[in-house]
Amino acid sequence: MRSRKVDTPAQERKTGLTNEEGARVNIGRWIVMAWALMLAGCTTPHVTQGGAVRAVTDLSNGWRFHLGEPATDPSRAEFDDAGWQAVDAPHTWNALGEYRIGRTDATRNVQGIGWYRRTIDRAQLPDRARHFLQFDGVGNIADVWVNGRHLTQHKGAFSRFRFDVTDHLTPGRNVIAVRADNSERKPGSSTQHVIPLLGDFFMHGGLYRGVSMVSAGDAHIALDDHGGTGVYARTTRIGTEAADVSVLTRLTHSGGGAEGLVTTRLIDADGRTAATATQPVALGAGRSEARQTLSVAAPRLWDGQRDPHLYRLIAELAIDGRLVDRVEDRFGIRAFRVDPNKGFFLNGRHLPLKGVSRHQDYLGKGWALTPEDHVRDMDLIEEMGANSVRFAHYQHAPEWFALNDERGMIVWAELAFVNKVAFDNSEAHPELVENARTQLVEQIRQHYNSPSVVTWGIGNEVDIDLAFNRLGPKADARPLLRELHALSKREDPDRLTVIADCCEDTPGDKAPYLPVLSGIADLMGYNRYYGWYYGEVDDLGPHLDALHAKHPDLPISVSEYGAGAALTQHSDDPEGGPIAFSGRPHPEAFQSWYHEQHWPQIAERRYLWGSWIWNMFDFSSTVRQEGDATDINDKGLVSFDRKTRKDAFFYYKANWSDAPVLHITGRRYVDRAYPVSDIRLYSNAASVRVSVNGRALGTRPCPGRICVFEAVRLDTGANRIEARAEVGGKTLSDAIEWTAPDARGGLAINVGDLAGFTAANGTRYGSDAFFTGGTARRIAGKDAEALSGAGERAALVSHRSGDFRYTLPLPAGHWRVTILSVAPDRTPRRSVVKANGRTVIERLGSARPLTGSETHFDVRTDGNPLDLGVEGNAAVAAIRVTPLR
Repeated sequence: MRSRKVDTPAQERKTGLTNEEGARVNIGRWIVMAWALMLAGCTTPHVTQGGAVRAVTDLSNGWRFHLGEPATDPSRAEFDDAGWQAVDAPHTWNALGEYRIGRTDATRNVQGIGWYRRTIDRAQLPDRARHFLQFDGVGNIADVWVNGRHLTQHKGAFSRFRFDVTDHLTPGRNVIAVRADNSERKPGSSTQHVIPLLGDFFMHGGLYRGVSMVSAGDAHIALDDHGGTGVYARTTRIGTEAADVSVLTRLTHSGGGAEGLVTTRLIDADGRTAATATQPVALGAGRSEARQTLSVAAPRLWDGQRDPHLYRLIAELAIDGRLVDRVEDRFGIRAFRVDPNKGFFLNGRHLPLKGVSRHQDYLGKGWALTPEDHVRDMDLIEEMGANSVRFAHYQHAPEWFALNDERGMIVWAELAFVNKVAFDNSEAHPELVENARTQLVEQIRQHYNSPSVVTWGIGNEVDIDLAFNRLGPKADARPLLRELHALSKREDPDRLTVIADCCEDTPGDKAPYLPVLSGIADLMGYNRYYGWYYGEVDDLGPHLDALHAKHPDLPISVSEYGAGAALTQHSDDPEGGPIAFSGRPHPEAFQSWYHEQHWPQIAERRYLWGSWIWNMFDFSSTVRQEGDATDINDKGLVSFDRKTRKDAFFYYKANWSDAPVLHITGRRYVDRAYPVSDIRLYSNAASVRVSVNGRALGTRPCPGRICVFEAVRLDTGANRIEARAEVGGKTLSDAIEWTAPDARGGLAINVGDLAGFTAANGTRYGSDAFFTGGTARRIAGKDAEALSGAGERAALVSHRSGDFRYTLPLPAGHWRVTILSVAPDRTPRRSVVKANGRTVIERLGSARPLTGSETHFDVRTDGNPLDLGVEGNAAVAAIRVTPLR
């Protein structure tokens, strides 16, 4: 295999910019810049600034909407839409996901056709020769009519598209009609060849981003270039005293020949002109272009969160000395490279990427986000301390790209090629291939100048349906991936390509024809869920080491890892039983524990070029009926409505952020099942102090930003837990309230289960806790339905078997200990039970398969915990300890 030490070909590979060299860039900054400005001012031809440059008219307001196909054709100009709903863009007819079991009227998951209409008075448009109608995003297929004339169809929900409507506008009133189509993706559907064909997210319909009219002259910077700006800049050299920026400006002229002048400038954050270039250009009918090089003296680099400096990139077109068009975009001068053994480097410095993935929907709003919604998301990501964002799994809004540029995030932008290339054992259809190519070109050209973007994702888990035999070997995604990689390189030779893989060398039976995707793109991401969907949490690190050894020249990353968390479901010990990853419950404590195990394994592997948590926010997905929600993937660190930061959010904030952090976990688990509990905190303090109802518990250290007070006895009833710590000379405090049962009432344990329950007789069972050893398992499916005998079904479905023991925190007293056992299969099962080392039950076990049986013994305790040992292979389903009066 050829070397995979990859970098930005025209940037750092040529310059090898180091920290020392970056520092030297500042030497003589103002002297060199002043000289450059003087030269620029002397050589720029005179241009009159009073020309009629392009103008943008916002058309987001004033639409009429109808869901479904009306009885008569609504594309006709004379159609009466007075009875339709008045809406403004952004708008979608979909919003789904509820924090409850089952759907209500709040779920709007209709897929199909939605119509939009509005009028515009030609007199209200700027006096320009050409008018281009622009849509920033329509889900999923858009057909557009102007005055009854069908002008365009755009396939793809995520990219901007615009087209010339000039010749179809009339004086006075003009009618725009849009047919949006998010029909279910299946064979024979209108969307069958539009990517993505599948995905763990819902495809919303509607005008869910902005709409505008761009008006320009006959000669203008190209408005017909796949929705792009028409101006494309790339840094070709960064030296110790200057940087060179190559700029391509595409031009369109709908008239006859003319002599034009293209002037391009970079304006720094202080408003000073950093570089200027001019070039004469002969404008004929159709397309022409100008290629220029800007030399920037003492450049101020876009340096991620350390200094996300943005230049204003301005391109102007003049004809006969008169300005006729002007385009402005963001641009940053930066260099990056990725090393297969050392990771990611920005401007010569090593920068471990600590990232999150993000979907673009909100509870109750779907995809119809406002600028304020984007800012709120970015603020939360910044607060947690992340420095990178993966745009899952499609092109995000222009406002979101801009925010990432402004906040210094390192971005993995992504094409909506997800899961598969076909619905059956077939190669990718030519229409789908062309659609994927088009969507990739649109994304690259629309965000070419964005400095935050370092890689174009060309596929996510496109091997998953093959891996699990849902598709045959002909539905191989590799030919299309290779084509997309090559296309990306032609469009943008400086940025790297990346693929996110689901399945290479993961546990479980896989199809023998499962393709290996590693090596097709410049970079690789592995979506890995050890301890959630498969394997054990400790398996992640060794698995990554094996992949690194297998692909030593390929930079690899963890593109997804995460676990679900329901805000209303709790566990007393997240290791107490197997997680119901595709069901219920999803205790919040399990998510926290999962991330506590995963992040250290990732952080210590310096060869990883990045990692991205799945996911920053809960998001909608109709395939999810999990945790305490319906139609929500609950792996987010923040709730779907952005109102609640889950405990795991603060684990990462304590590890990633420079801000002082002190957070007591388990604050939503108020009504505790047991009178004894660990108190767990996240803090970047060296140690913390805790008290319960004013009773000081002392101080504990915080290794790995985790501080634990073990086996704390709670007071009966209300418990106020207060914590204090010092970070950087600042005193932090946090407090929560718990309610605990009376320890004298005994306890009941739902053995082998992450959740507790309340029995029909009112007995409160906590989740499995106080144990060491043994293996927890669940009985599922028809076997679970067939359970009978003693005990409640909620207890019988889970059990712990093997040799194990419980340390039960009982006060002094006389107790009856009842043990519920179950036979999960036909295997004979027997165990010996010992209490404080004395045999109390000689033959524990249920005689008949799928049947529960109870055995009890009496014991006295002196205030020390009861040591309960089980030796053998019986399956214990519950332990109940009640006082004897």
